[in-house]
Amino acid sequence: MPSDPQPRTSVLQHVSQNLRRLRNGAGLSQAALAERSGVSRRMLVALEAGEKNVSLTTLDRLADALGVAFSDLIQAFEARDPSRIEELAWIGERSGSRGVLLASALARREVELWEWRLEPGECYASEANADGWSEQVFVFEGALQLELAGRVHALQAGDFHMFASNVAHAYRNVGSQAVRFIRNVVI
Repeated sequence: MPSDPQPRTSVLQHVSQNLRRLRNGAGLSQAALAERSGVSRRMLVALEAGEKNVSLTTLDRLADALGVAFSDLIQAFEARDPSRIEELAWIGERSGSRGVLLASALARREVELWEWRLEPGECYASEANADGWSEQVFVFEGALQLELAGRVHALQAGDFHMFASNVAHAYRNVGSQAVRFIRNVVI
């Protein structure tokens, strides 16, 4: 990750603290985690010291070896809300290039990725899904009104929301322009 010191420092600190805490919690030495993950002990020492950049692939390997989610490594420990992670996980070489993990959910079988467009006045209403299902919505154009069990959430372009979908819910466009959003259904 190149020279954007503030976000970079934050993510490296989270990885450093979480990696050490999770490794100790699993009763693993650095050598044992290195062997289990295929990541060198030298890299682990540097990561736990907060001195080394790390690829997303390496984080995936460490998370898998520790039996935790990717988000458990990059999210601030005191902010353990998987519905709003919002952690910068990658910075590209060119200014403005970035990868932000917004939210995380466990999936039992599959995840559906949907692109939606609702014209003004349009509504999509859904019955409650089975227990354990959740949805993740990211609005990238317009304004979306999300109704969950009688409660209304107003989402603008750039906003997202994650929720357990075992309640009746609806997506409504009450604006004057089309709304476009991505919807993940986690089954």
